[in-house]
Amino acid sequence: MMRAMDEATVVSTLWDRMQARDWPGLRALLADDLVVEWPVSAERIVGPDNYVTVNAEYPEGWSIAVLRVVAAGDTVVSEVEVPHDEVGLHRAVSFWTVRDGLVTHAREYWVRPGADPSPSWRARYVEPL
Repeated sequence: MMRAMDEATVVSTLWDRMQARDWPGLRALLADDLVVEWPVSAERIVGPDNYVTVNAEYPEGWSIAVLRVVAAGDTVVSEVEVPHDEVGLHRAVSFWTVRDGLVTHAREYWVRPGADPSPSWRARYVEPL
């Protein structure tokens, strides 16, 4: 009998399979009623096949570096860095819900570092990253 992956391993494996362009392997980690929300672009992806296709059809030239994965119960938070040859660098912080070894829901915040300029009034309190 095969042992089920814990929640953090499911998410780490999801990113590994995405990096490998293992689309059937990615699909195997997703529940049939998956919903993924992207608040920054105001989009919702309903269904695992749509999520896989959106990622599979994204223009090539990207890689994924997993910076961290933290789990608490069925909630897993991941942070990844995704450089792209033409588009530039993106970061994503994702909140995943994993139940029975499958991702059922996600809310992902995809941003470009430095895209939200710091207001001048804060200059004396902060330093650039």
